[in-house]
Amino acid sequence: MSHEYVIGLDLGTTSAKAVIFTLDGRVVAEAEDLVTSYYPKQGWVEQDPDEIERSAVKAINMAIQQANVNKDEIISLGISAAMHSIICMGDNGEALSQALIWADGRSTKQANELMESDGLEIFSRTGMPIHPMSPLAKLIWMRENDYIPYTQASYFLSIKEYLLLKWFNQRVIDYAMASATGMFNGNTFQWDEEVLNKAGITENMLSKIVPPTYRLTEMNPTIADEMGISSEMPFIIGAADGQFANLGIGAISPGEVAVTVGTSGAIRQFTKGFQSNTKHETFCYAFSEEYFIVGGPTNNGGIALQWLKELLNYQESFDHFTAEAAKVGPGADGLFFHPYINGERAPLWNQQARGNFFGMSVTHKTEHFVRAVLEGITFNLYQIGQALEKQAGETEKLYVNGGMARSSLWLQMLADVFGKEVYVPESHHSAAWGAAWTALVSIGKANSFEDIKNNIPMGDPVVPNMENHEKYKNIYAKYEAIEKDIIKHF
Repeated sequence: MSHEYVIGLDLGTTSAKAVIFTLDGRVVAEAEDLVTSYYPKQGWVEQDPDEIERSAVKAINMAIQQANVNKDEIISLGISAAMHSIICMGDNGEALSQALIWADGRSTKQANELMESDGLEIFSRTGMPIHPMSPLAKLIWMRENDYIPYTQASYFLSIKEYLLLKWFNQRVIDYAMASATGMFNGNTFQWDEEVLNKAGITENMLSKIVPPTYRLTEMNPTIADEMGISSEMPFIIGAADGQFANLGIGAISPGEVAVTVGTSGAIRQFTKGFQSNTKHETFCYAFSEEYFIVGGPTNNGGIALQWLKELLNYQESFDHFTAEAAKVGPGADGLFFHPYINGERAPLWNQQARGNFFGMSVTHKTEHFVRAVLEGITFNLYQIGQALEKQAGETEKLYVNGGMARSSLWLQMLADVFGKEVYVPESHHSAAWGAAWTALVSIGKANSFEDIKNNIPMGDPVVPNMENHEKYKNIYAKYEAIEKDIIKHF
């Protein structure tokens, strides 16, 4: 008996992951191949695009081998990718530079200067906050520093585009990845000529912009054989990991907010139509002609908790460390933590921001510090969520994924701070499933993006303790007041 399967390829910062699904979202097999980040100078973070391409091919092949399915049973593949990477490319399709990824901070000076000049005007058209992570800021850095690969480049690609060029010999970019460059006009769905002038490039140096359902076929036969698929199987260009984390978790309708917290974190909501935040607090990236996603990423999720664990030389497991927080109540007996230990994106957009403990006393112990860090991470998400509500309307439900979602204590804290029910999917492959579902929409096996909600198994919701919610409202007000004083010194 023949079956049908779909693949979600998730190109992340740390790995290339391939997940094979049944058409109703059940995971059949998964495989990933790790990707190395390189740090040639302080603040620089690069990856090898050819290494990533090989990792993606390997992950797809391993998943197919693990699933033990016939290649003719795999009907399509959709692609999710991390945002904000950029590669300088030569005439013959060769990479002249490594991929500068989102974490690369070499363009901090250029981002600050752009923000001080006409950054808000650019932000109002692109929806991409002015920040060193953006390819726009990186291109300005390249131009001002006569970066040799930039001076020799014929065009520029993200990591996803690089793979598609190698596999299909096409230069195309989806709406989401184009939005993440900081050079895409959210009103016109075209490259913004004025912004391109800032970067010193022209439109023909960037790829053709296409919708997330765009199909690529006639793959290089050698690469198709390496993957173990048919060269005629349609690849669907898909979108970025943020959009797919929402889609794959079912946070599509008004009031449905997705929270992703692993090492870093983000909070996002789909909205209809382009709308940028006048205070430069959140992003607004395109997904389809109809849907945009608004939200904010934070640099400081689980990394802050890991930092504290190492600082305190806590020898037991991470789960045991997190559980220490249960020994004290909301507010950690007056101890506050602002989690900007890694600089910060939303809501501050300030790479020079630094973390802070406030209110320490001789009575505070390990459990107080653990709880304060967990609450600081959660308050930071809540603050971004408040800005999000001004754009997209009131939050009704929270859908949560990422490594922190494994902590029942933190999920309850999140529900209590927001005062909303929290839903966690049974599968943790939300971005891959969102990419796979988009492939099914493209080839006509699914009727709409919205129908994915019927194909995501969910556990029981975490219900907020409204007594704790009232306490947290007062605690958060103090947290915010302290933060306003802190940021004056950045």
